[in-house]
Amino acid sequence: MTIVVLLVAATVTGAYFKLSGNVKHIDVPTEDLGARPVKVATKALNVLVVGSDQRGGKNAKYGRFPGERTDTIMLAHISPKRDNAMVVSFPRDSMVQLPECRARQGLAGQQAHLGMINESFNSGGIACTWKTVEALTGIHIDHFVKVDFTGFKGMVDAVGGVEVCVPEPINDKKALLTLPAGKQTLKGEQALGYVRARYSLGDGSDIGRIQRQQMFIASMVKKVMSGETLTDPTKLFGFLDAATKSVTTDPGLTPGVMKDLATSAEGLAAGQIHFITTPWRYSVTYPGRVEWVQPQSRKLFQIVARDIAVAGSGVKGGQSKVPRSKIQVEVRNGTARSGLGSLVAVQLEERGYHIAKIGDAPHKPYPKTTIAYSPKGAPGAPTLSRDVLKSSGRLVQRAVTPRLILTVGDDWQGLKPLKQDDVDSLKGFDATHDSCAGT
Repeated sequence: MTIVVLLVAATVTGAYFKLSGNVKHIDVPTEDLGARPVKVATKALNVLVVGSDQRGGKNAKYGRFPGERTDTIMLAHISPKRDNAMVVSFPRDSMVQLPECRARQGLAGQQAHLGMINESFNSGGIACTWKTVEALTGIHIDHFVKVDFTGFKGMVDAVGGVEVCVPEPINDKKALLTLPAGKQTLKGEQALGYVRARYSLGDGSDIGRIQRQQMFIASMVKKVMSGETLTDPTKLFGFLDAATKSVTTDPGLTPGVMKDLATSAEGLAAGQIHFITTPWRYSVTYPGRVEWVQPQSRKLFQIVARDIAVAGSGVKGGQSKVPRSKIQVEVRNGTARSGLGSLVAVQLEERGYHIAKIGDAPHKPYPKTTIAYSPKGAPGAPTLSRDVLKSSGRLVQRAVTPRLILTVGDDWQGLKPLKQDDVDSLKGFDATHDSCAGT
């Protein structure tokens, strides 16, 4: 979203210099980054994007704590021809090898150790996070952008809100969020609560939160790049003013760089902006944390570093296949085995599905595992059936919601094994994705 903001800001005649004057800067000395990856796609642009969780001033109502943290870490990649963009999310709970970072600007610094990826921001600020992401991915980062809570709300309000779909009513006191179920347009405060909420939605995981953040940003990008915003000078300037006031960048991301980037990327469309999460699985060694899946993660990072497109839903056997990242699933336990629904939901989430709800099936027991779907959810049913249904399972067209409903029966034997060449998790979805469509 920030990259789109900077692109559009640079094209607004007369307002450009005022808007660029809103942006704050933090210097990242080269010596803080240590030995760096060689940049393979020399004309591509890689920008580290973090969400700043600072609980002072106007943000104190979300709970006070000293310093600054980040629960959102992304890498935005823009291709050399400026005709394709990719946004890679790194789960906050990822257990990774963290590099050594020196103490600076009142921060204690970081010793090399195995820890959660967001520790680097707490210990050494943006410079340490930059060094960590480069060390883990082998991708040369050109710039960084930091966005804060208050600025995020201002951006959402400036475009008149962003449309989302809420599967079930939400009452989350931690996120200060109360919403009814269904399609609705969220304004600033509600939008912030929605992307921050964790325990009251889906399966309550950080991965579920990342999925909502990606879909929300995609919906916001689509609205910003639509005629509704771009052709309304007042709305456009209000959005850009709020956006540029909320971001902090490195000094290298100058007004001149922004303007050149905007000029070269003038034809970039929402459908050419793709969102992908680093392939992961829940850790057995560190409960509650996740680990990156190999070799898929390395392949993703190589794709970014070399600027190889991964767009599209994929075609196999002459038939279109809907990626797992575009499918929302409700999991129902139709057996007497306690916790089986949650276990299946975790396994599906690891493969890239969006878990909308977990619960027990009515009228237990169910002898057979079934996938129920509505006409809107039908395109995603074959993808899910390839992962879960054995010879005894069945597909049923009777769901009343656009999401798929998986009822786990007594015949459940686990998911089908993944093939070695399965890269479906690398395909993600683009910024034209309709979060209200189910697939």
